[in-house]
Amino acid sequence: MKTSTQVVVIGGGVVGASVLYHLTKAGWTDVMLLERRELTAGSTWHAAGGMHTLNGDPNVARLQQYTIQLYEEIERISGQNCSIHLNGGIMLADTEVRMDFLRMAQARGRYLGMDLDLITPNEARDLFPLLDPQYFVGAMYDPVEGHVDPSGVTRAYVKCAQLLGAEVHQHTPVVGLSQRPDGTWDVRLENGESIHTEHVVNAGGLWAREVGRMVGIELPVLAMEHMYLLTVDMPEVIDNVATTGKEMPMAMDFAGEIYIRQEGRGMLLGTYEQAAVPWSPRETPWDFGSQLLKPDLDRLTPELSVAFQHYPAMRDTGIRKVVNGPFTFAPDGNPLVGPIRGLRGYWVACGVMAGLSQGGGVGLALAAWMTAGDAGDSGMDIWAMDVARYGDYATLAFTNAKVQENYRRRFRITFPNEELRAARPLLTTPIHDRLTAANAVWGATAGLEHALWFQKEGLEPKEDVTFRRSNAWESVAEEVTAVRERVGMTEISNYAKYRVTGAGAEAWLSSLLTARMPAPGRITLTAMLNDAGRIVGEFTVARASEADEFHLFGSLPAETHHSRWFRHHLPRDGSVTFEVLGLSLVGLSLTGPRSRDVLAAVAPDLDLSTEAFPFMTFRRVDLGVHPALVGRINYSGELGYELWVAPEHQRALFDKIVAVGEAHGLRLFGMRALMSLRLEKSYGTWFREYRPIYTVLEGGIGRYVRLDHEFIGRAAHEAEAAAGGPKRKLVMLVVDPEPENPADVIGDEPIWHDEKVVGWVTSGGYGHSAGVSLALGYVPTELASPDGPGGDGFEIEIIGRRRPARLQPEPVHDPQGLRMRQ
Repeated sequence: MKTSTQVVVIGGGVVGASVLYHLTKAGWTDVMLLERRELTAGSTWHAAGGMHTLNGDPNVARLQQYTIQLYEEIERISGQNCSIHLNGGIMLADTEVRMDFLRMAQARGRYLGMDLDLITPNEARDLFPLLDPQYFVGAMYDPVEGHVDPSGVTRAYVKCAQLLGAEVHQHTPVVGLSQRPDGTWDVRLENGESIHTEHVVNAGGLWAREVGRMVGIELPVLAMEHMYLLTVDMPEVIDNVATTGKEMPMAMDFAGEIYIRQEGRGMLLGTYEQAAVPWSPRETPWDFGSQLLKPDLDRLTPELSVAFQHYPAMRDTGIRKVVNGPFTFAPDGNPLVGPIRGLRGYWVACGVMAGLSQGGGVGLALAAWMTAGDAGDSGMDIWAMDVARYGDYATLAFTNAKVQENYRRRFRITFPNEELRAARPLLTTPIHDRLTAANAVWGATAGLEHALWFQKEGLEPKEDVTFRRSNAWESVAEEVTAVRERVGMTEISNYAKYRVTGAGAEAWLSSLLTARMPAPGRITLTAMLNDAGRIVGEFTVARASEADEFHLFGSLPAETHHSRWFRHHLPRDGSVTFEVLGLSLVGLSLTGPRSRDVLAAVAPDLDLSTEAFPFMTFRRVDLGVHPALVGRINYSGELGYELWVAPEHQRALFDKIVAVGEAHGLRLFGMRALMSLRLEKSYGTWFREYRPIYTVLEGGIGRYVRLDHEFIGRAAHEAEAAAGGPKRKLVMLVVDPEPENPADVIGDEPIWHDEKVVGWVTSGGYGHSAGVSLALGYVPTELASPDGPGGDGFEIEIIGRRRPARLQPEPVHDPQGLRMRQ
């Protein structure tokens, strides 16, 4: 065994093997995989082997497509049989709401190149003769689903990697990791030897937490017991094969929360039962290996009862075997992939509960990230899998609660306006009780509670979940009206906040951000790009004084993601200090035509005239007795102010504003109203309009770029401009929704033009003050001009129906931006 190598991959399951193969395929051949026992001896060996392309995040769905398409390649190269069965799959809906979900899934698949068909219950029975159609209202058929042999796939990855130079060592437990001053790693083995390496990949599967703890981190993963059963040979299966000459497709049954497929001459049936049981919630035993857990069919009784109704032949057949084995999950069910903030050269690829659907894509993404410097440089967007989507709030108890919730909801619909309850409330601000008393309907982002909207007095503060317009409609409309006509206040503590100080602060920020840094007392808007010129961040940068101190405000869900990027690029000479402020700085936004009057009543000695305090000003001031950072900027497009204070001042300041605001018609508003307000101004937002697959020219924020300084991504940006500009552009569309039971876009709907799918929606909703349904989305550049062939000829597919849409070239509210500057 070598004592030095470029990469050590820890873990010989399907994910670790995929990472190893993709690293060698990308040209890094000095790589090594270490497995504590035999390959697959964790959760891979007992997996049911199912694979599917559908995922709630289109970018993850693309990687799942890649995974399935990859199997023929690795089987051919390695000579290892992967037992590939592409027999298709059926998703069965028992209600019209679940059928709506399938209509939306089919629509998303259109711009992903997925050939999905909606079929009737009888057509589903023709494909899957064991089901009783009376229990269903419809189904969706995907021809690119099936199952593989997990062990065969793992060994195929490994053999392909070995052909390119990789080393694989089984029965080689890793017992410790230590980082040298130069950032490289020593991997300590059970036999007392060590391996020196530049990079460590934690693909530990069931032991990912333990491999994380070797470097002092607690990864948000938890193993759950998961059971499936295998039947004896069934005459119905044998007869169907004899009649059709082929295997039945897989089936996923929402109502039963089960999956079922043919296995040889019998059937395999599994369920994500409500009586979910975590496995080893605190520590995975090191002596666990190719073992199964004790079956407990009693806890599957509710789900099996439904299965026996829906598939009558299953009632009378015998059970040949029950498989109960542990699988790891992240809190949201998606993998954890990428580098760890502050640990140079330490990478993770774990929490991959759907390893046979996602393992290839995970390996591809991580290998691209490691070899190219950023996954986004290769055009991939893996935000939904990035380990940095979780911060320090994701404790062991948080993870355990959220994983169990996610497991129980595996086959349930999560509606776009639904807020899940597990592990809440977690983080709150000092005015949480004040907003609760005002009948706030609460949501949570990155563990922090925030008000979505305010229910009318006397009514339960609860939102009905739906794909259409909810009971929030009227209240949100009133909140928007208050902001547009009078004055509103909302909490903005759910922004990410950073402080950068030091003699090198301005030069360092300029090297990362596209805009010129603000002069003292001013604010600027800017993007942050990767080397490929794609957007990895969008920020407000503020400078209160001549001091070398800058405040940055951005997206809270991306706080760990962005702080990882900033810290990775920090100069090593100590000239710059970067801080994540978190809840040490909390905020309120006061906005609307009367906001100046309200703030003047709070701070009568402060000159708030436009001449003294113009748009995009940022200063340290006293708001009465409360020291604050005040910026004249907001997300609503009205005259307004962002007020930032230490948490011990927030309650008193809030109370003062509410008291003086009463005379001016002040109303509290929440996130739902803010999103309506920003859509009316055509403002994009991180994660939706601005992601690592888009450029600033595509996203319409070229104004954020100043070419008077060097910054990461400048060369790629200039090359795009020199080549004639972007091939696609972000546009606003006004949509004509259905007159009865209308639905607005939520994101990821296909955009049609001339009977072809030409783009996709990034976000949208109803503009309450303008009285129109709005959608932001990307379309080809040639269709993005109202004077071109686009114009009124667009359609957006909303819950299975194509609705007319027209380009809206300027904001529907105050297109000149005069109100916020007044």
